[in-house]
Amino acid sequence: MATKKRRWYTEYFSPYSALMHGIDKWLLSEVTPYQHLELVMTHDFGKSLFLDGKLQSSQADEFIYHDILVHPALVLHPEPKSVCIIGGGEGATLREALKHSTVQRAVMIDIDQRVIDIAKAFLPEWHQGSFEDRRAQVLAMDGRRYLEENEQRFDCIIIDISEPVEEGPAYKLFTRQFYQLVSQRLAEDGTICLQAGSASPKDHLCFASVLQTLKTVFPVVTPMTVSIPSFTLPWGFCLASKGPDPKALATAEVDRRLAARGVPPLGFYDGECHESLMRLPRYLRQALAAPAQSIEDDKPLFTFTVQGNN
Repeated sequence: MATKKRRWYTEYFSPYSALMHGIDKWLLSEVTPYQHLELVMTHDFGKSLFLDGKLQSSQADEFIYHDILVHPALVLHPEPKSVCIIGGGEGATLREALKHSTVQRAVMIDIDQRVIDIAKAFLPEWHQGSFEDRRAQVLAMDGRRYLEENEQRFDCIIIDISEPVEEGPAYKLFTRQFYQLVSQRLAEDGTICLQAGSASPKDHLCFASVLQTLKTVFPVVTPMTVSIPSFTLPWGFCLASKGPDPKALATAEVDRRLAARGVPPLGFYDGECHESLMRLPRYLRQALAAPAQSIEDDKPLFTFTVQGNN
């Protein structure tokens, strides 16, 4: 049977494997001062944002990624009033943080003004007006430089950046020296969360290295995994703190804190989900227990990429 010819976006995971996304419409392709940005309408996942050839989030399931990135860290803190977001140009991380009524101030710092501008114009489903919230301050600058130059402390710091691509804008935000700076800018009982790359059996080097690096800085570091359909691979996140332990939070307490702060029912995260995120498969527990590289400023970690399809 004849089929309509379709355009495809090929996202490479390695020199030997890739995922092909069927494209209904190409919305935007632009080389910004920092990265190659592409916005496409995919058949299965709707509007999708790619940076340097890597899928960042898709309309159909971005809520999974952003729920896990934001809410465990905020719930772990007894009363988060101030939040710092490094990256997060689409505005969805800011959107989720502002759902907590305790939050009085949220500073979002993304290095790429064009990503912010494009998100405001093309990604209303992501930001949902969060850029205009009176509690929000949105800055276009290097997140590491912001923390170096500003000594105020935050209850929660959320690091929502792309993978560490060579010559990309993010690789210096995965090092021990950066995490030490983050720790210095955290208040007592401060918490952080960040995405740490693939958690698949064949591709978990970034996850293991980020976890190891965080353990050199923070007393409590907890790996989490989740399945994000548009990513096709299990994905790793790291939750770290200066004291609170997420494994000590019972299901009922997670739900109580969400309700007390006026957080509406979420698409993915709740008390039951909180526990499941930390139950890793055996292969991953073994892999993460093995010695791993500590990422340093002078010994950065880079992931594979092929930039762009256009």
